[in-house]
Amino acid sequence: MSLPPSPAFPPATVPEWGDAWRYPIYYLGVTPRRIYAYCLDLVVVGLLWMVVFIGCVILGALTFGLLMPVLGVVLALVPIAYHTVTIAGPRSATFGMRIAGLRVMSIAPGAEASGGRPSLGQALVQTVAFYASLAMTGSLILLVALFNPRRRTVHDFLAGTVVVNDPQQWGGPGQRSEV
Repeated sequence: MSLPPSPAFPPATVPEWGDAWRYPIYYLGVTPRRIYAYCLDLVVVGLLWMVVFIGCVILGALTFGLLMPVLGVVLALVPIAYHTVTIAGPRSATFGMRIAGLRVMSIAPGAEASGGRPSLGQALVQTVAFYASLAMTGSLILLVALFNPRRRTVHDFLAGTVVVNDPQQWGGPGQRSEV
């Protein structure tokens, strides 16, 4: 059941989480928490790498080394799969983002219908563009977030997403109580 729009939060053509000027609560403190979330995600990815590495070594030994060349490809796919699946998942956030109180939201047309959850394609584009931009610029490309009101990075622009404070902490879009 959806509540009627209140005068404080009028309907807009852009989803409310996409309008940084009208609804700044979505963007307050996002940048440092995004960094914190990524550091937590590095730990999760590292643990996943260890599990996958051990599994690949066991499979490599069982196949007398025939599967060992696949190890590098599989290890490269671990962070891409982790980020893509968790961002496209029901919570629209990696484990680090959940702990930091962040969420990835789609600003693509019709995003309200899915509650702002990014599609699998958007999550994949965001993840691949993130790792490609890091590899090409040595993280300098992330400075783009400091120069726009939504704190979007290049991979956010390419995927049509924004990273915001998790709306569930105040009841979610269209469900918040007047504070």
